[in-house]
Formats: sequence, C-alpha cells, structure tokens
Amino acid sequence: MNAIEVRRLNVYYGQIQALRDVDVDVPQGEITTLLGANGAGKTTLLRTLSGLITPRSGSIRFDGAEIAGTGPHLIVARGISQSPEGRQVFPNLTVRENLQLGAYTRKDRQGIASDLDRVLGLWPRLGERIQQPAGTLSGGEQQMLAIGRAMMARPKVLLLDEPSLGLAPVIVAGIFETIRAIHREGTTVLLVEQNAHLALKIATTGYVLETGSILKRAPAAELLEDDAIRAAYLGG
Repeated sequence: MNAIEVRRLNVYYGQIQALRDVDVDVPQGEITTLLGANGAGKTTLLRTLSGLITPRSGSIRFDGAEIAGTGPHLIVARGISQSPEGRQVFPNLTVRENLQLGAYTRKDRQGIASDLDRVLGLWPRLGERIQQPAGTLSGGEQQMLAIGRAMMARPKVLLLDEPSLGLAPVIVAGIFETIRAIHREGTTVLLVEQNAHLALKIATTGYVLETGSILKRAPAAELLEDDAIRAAYLGG
C-alpha cells in the first residue's frame, strides 16, 4: 500500500518546466529516496508534495485522497511534514519555540507535550539548549531541530530535504541513525539526499531524477550495485 502516489506530475516555474510527467510511489512504512544532480527537480517535487508549489497538471494522492493544489497548512494537518533544505530554523526563537511551531496545527496539549519529550529523547542535545535562540546552534544542532520541528506535527509521512548538507561525517552518521529510529517507530520517509550511498543504505526503494524526469526506479540495494548509478552518484 502506498502512502503517496504521484502520477504524471508537471510543474513549471513560469515557462520553464521543472518536473515532467513524474510518477512516484512512496510505500507506507518504508524509506524511499530520490537521487539526482543539483537542479534535477528533487526539491521541487518535495515542495509540490508539501503544497508550497501548485502543479500545472497531474495527480498527488495521499491516503487515497487527491491533494494536488491543497494549501500547505492543510497538507501538514493531513499528515505530511517537511524538513527543508538548509534547515530554515527561526534564528531568533528558542529551540522550544521552534519545536512548538511544528505543532501549530494541533490542539491536543498532552499529545504535543508527549511528542516534545519524544523529540528531546531522540536528540538530548536539543534539551540541553531548549532556551537558546536557534541561531546560536551549530549546523548539526540546527538540522536536528529542523527534523524535530517537522516531527512535532506527528506526520504519517516525513519529507527530508538534504539532511546531511554541510555537516561533518560524524554528525551525518548520527542524523541518519535517528532517521532510522524515526522510521522504526512507524513514520514513512521520503528522503532527498546528495550522499547517495548513505541514502540507499537506509532506503527500500530509490528513484533517480534527471532534468525533471524519472530516469530509473529500483530497489535501493539494486541501485547500489548498478554500474551507471555508481559512476554518476556513488563515486565510481
């Protein structure tokens, strides 16, 4: 069963076509990864799934219901939440306030408090800095905060855009281990990641996006052994 089904999705920026007849399935309970060079359309696809971009044509179904063109706040409320590329935390707000903003569509105070404890359990370092302005955190801590903020919406599907970008390898390893933990707890994950080797190691299925079109879809383990994929994205 698929949590998200994308069919013949076409997205434009003015006259420039960014996505061309894209078909993607995000199976429920799995990690799916999108690979591709800069400018391939990966972030555009995530932003379209989040409702931040309205497609020119095509279908996006979530839990069986059409959501293409739905407002982003409604999509978050339905159960899709995104941790954006570049983290985009609110630098002048505290760690606590950033996390609370992730739950802005929710009214269940006890559930929100429970999820805050869950996020701080995943990243104790955020708990140690709970009253600090987010702008004073390191890059790795800001990435933890961005993912934690997305988790505060209690999503069924978590969209992750370049979670390793600009981070030291030891921090990246910790981030990816936490993504595994989030997945083990039952959250479906759609991951965009430049580090193709790491992404394919934790994913079940991978897609390769090239100049706005799907070039290939295959099990992640198969893509790891594909000579063309290895040459293009895995360093040979």
